[in-house]
Amino acid sequence: QVQLVESGGGLVQAGDSLRLSCAASGLTFSRYSLGWFRQAPGKEREFVAAIAAIGWVVGRTLYGDSVKGRFSISRDNDKNTMYLQMNSLKPEDTAIYYCAAESGPWSVSNNGGEYDYWGQGTQVTVSS
Repeated sequence: QVQLVESGGGLVQAGDSLRLSCAASGLTFSRYSLGWFRQAPGKEREFVAAIAAIGWVVGRTLYGDSVKGRFSISRDNDKNTMYLQMNSLKPEDTAIYYCAAESGPWSVSNNGGEYDYWGQGTQVTVSS
């Protein structure tokens, strides 16, 4: 059974850093592109970052405008784990963060509808 489990969320102050993890099981991890999305209370789901399955593919990573220069996505195919390093956190980063997996390994997408599997999320709260 496919399962994605996020971890690493918590309560931090503005300017602090967090590293989120997404552990996957039940799928061939190296064949899936991966992404992070977030959703704040009362707002729609927002794309955060994505990374392709193949390391040599041009355009391996993609970031949402609001997190460019602050967040960094990475993956370890040997550990079946994806990471989101979040630096210089702002109160507007407060949301539930979800990881997702897409069976297209050649490119990345900011469209949540293209992803096949989703985790249940981890809460990130940034105080001012």
